[in-house]
Amino acid sequence: MFGFLKDKLKKAVSSFTKKSEEPEEKEEVAEEKKEPEKEVAPEKEEPVVEEPKEEPKEEVKEEPKEVEPPKEEVKEEPKEEIKEPKEVPAPKEEVKEEPKVEEVKAAPKEEPKEEVKEDKPGFFSRLTQKVTKKNISQEQFEDMFTDLEFALLENSVAMEVIEKIKEDLQVKIIDQPVARGEVATIVSDSLKKSIGELFIKADDLVAKAKTKKPYVICFVGVNGSGKTTNIAKVAKKMLDNGLQPVLAAADTFRAAAIDQLNVHGDKLGVKVISHDYGADAAAVAFDAIQHAKATNKDVVLIDTAGRLHSNQNLMEEMKKIVRVAKPDLKIFVGESITGNDCVEQAKHFNDAIGVDGIILSKADVDEKGGAAISISYVTQKPIFFIGTGQTYDDLQPFNPEDVMEALSI
Repeated sequence: MFGFLKDKLKKAVSSFTKKSEEPEEKEEVAEEKKEPEKEVAPEKEEPVVEEPKEEPKEEVKEEPKEVEPPKEEVKEEPKEEIKEPKEVPAPKEEVKEEPKVEEVKAAPKEEPKEEVKEDKPGFFSRLTQKVTKKNISQEQFEDMFTDLEFALLENSVAMEVIEKIKEDLQVKIIDQPVARGEVATIVSDSLKKSIGELFIKADDLVAKAKTKKPYVICFVGVNGSGKTTNIAKVAKKMLDNGLQPVLAAADTFRAAAIDQLNVHGDKLGVKVISHDYGADAAAVAFDAIQHAKATNKDVVLIDTAGRLHSNQNLMEEMKKIVRVAKPDLKIFVGESITGNDCVEQAKHFNDAIGVDGIILSKADVDEKGGAAISISYVTQKPIFFIGTGQTYDDLQPFNPEDVMEALSI
């Protein structure tokens, strides 16, 4: 199981990684081209600047010598003017206030130091990220996700599940600094987390059956989904755990349906309650429950006719069976290999009668696994069992961890 999906996901993750690295190489080439241009520019300017620097130095030395006399004249003039107002206490006090101004200046000096400390690490971290990390835009992500989306669709994964996987992944990828070589790991980890969150935990069916006597379970599904065979498998599981089941042949519509259930009952040594073909299916279910009460049986397993949601008469009959029998559990049986069709069927039956759980038949021959991954998330119902073969013991409790291990993305 999941072999085909596993291979496709690995290829999709590899393609995702390659696409994420392509823009990085282009950016590196662009940076390398820019760097030599910057280095060449200063080399040409430096020799031109060195020659004029020597000339102004000689002129500056001569000019200050001639300027010295005017400096003395300027000193004499202010001295004469200052003699008259000798008493100048105010400027002295102002001079004392100057250090206060210096203290005020000292405060802003400390602020730029703190700002510089914050700017430096940010600057160097940006340089590091340019070399070792890359931000992936929404547009780039959409392009990279295409192959992964095709791989999921090809393996019959429901659109609702694909959307969830996409939303979970883009949170970790888009506009986030992603280190080189870590894209594959991020995608794989996100896939594992997303798929792991798709499943609703199922209770132990045998343990639930022991909570009431008789415990009534009604099985529904489309034609050929394997309802009758899986009812027999569930009956065997009840027998193995010390419970006595009764089978109700409420599929009075399909030819040979009653005969088929009788064959299973004979092999298992289980009582089958049946009426003639064309009889009221709800009456058969009612009689089976009454028989279980009278004979102190533990579990009643009701078989129903396969039907499509488009067959209104059969859908109404199924609703009537549920009203009359008042089952403690309603289980939808679907073929795993039908993929999205199985998911859609489960949605229709859930809308009609309110399904409580799911059994996936023929899971052993399903290499895609899209139904197993999708059906629980879409219906928000647990998967109780998966059928893994033709014998009565080929009914395994569904374990999400087995799915993760089988995929081993």
